[in-house]
Amino acid sequence: SIPSARQMGATMTPAQIEQLAFGLAQRMRADGVTMDLAPVLDVDGGQGPNNVDADGTRSFSANTATASNDGVAFATGLHNGGIVPVVKHFPGLGGTIGNTDVTTAATQSWSALQSVGLPPFEAAIAAHVPAVMVANATVPGLANQPASVSPTVINGVLRGRLGFQGLVITDSLSAVALSASGYTVSSAAVAALGAGADMVLYNADPSTVAAVTTQTVSAIVSAVNAGTLGRAALETAVGRVLAAKGADLCSAA
Repeated sequence: SIPSARQMGATMTPAQIEQLAFGLAQRMRADGVTMDLAPVLDVDGGQGPNNVDADGTRSFSANTATASNDGVAFATGLHNGGIVPVVKHFPGLGGTIGNTDVTTAATQSWSALQSVGLPPFEAAIAAHVPAVMVANATVPGLANQPASVSPTVINGVLRGRLGFQGLVITDSLSAVALSASGYTVSSAAVAALGAGADMVLYNADPSTVAAVTTQTVSAIVSAVNAGTLGRAALETAVGRVLAAKGADLCSAA
């Protein structure tokens, strides 16, 4: 086992965190793992993860600078060790009341988030992280719909304002935050891809996962055929997925 992010942030230097993550990445590679949906870059001081606080001890710190430095160090260690790190949950879940897996939730206001929660992601992008996961929370003052399906959040801020050109992955589209906002997994997948995401994440019981996947693929194909989801955007998304796989293979070489 390894220390929690909170423990790392309180007791380790960024250099030590990077070295720990590098060693972890090598063990993961040996077991055939190529991507890690980590680290959490959210600036959070809560005691979760639980139904009220999704982050808690998965966050390196309630201090923005510490969360930035330590989170980027962990991501760098993973990447240097041959694992594709996925920093999350853009644009920042720190201080959010509610876990989007089980309820709807809103981030801090956009005006507050820009100075407190966004800097770790800006630092990660400057460090050339290959992948970002987008949250399912709404962002007051920026987006009334969940960030994972919001063109304003993904294409407007993440890709446009911050210039991120890497892989964008959604948080789980099976979350209650999506269903309570009127989305099924399949409709959320179409919306997320249309908003600028490259990969969609969802979970389902073993007995239903095949059906959910079939429905989702059918919805995407139908949206392309209807002209509501651009083929060019999908081709660009596929290119980013393949590029991430290539970067992963190069890192491990």
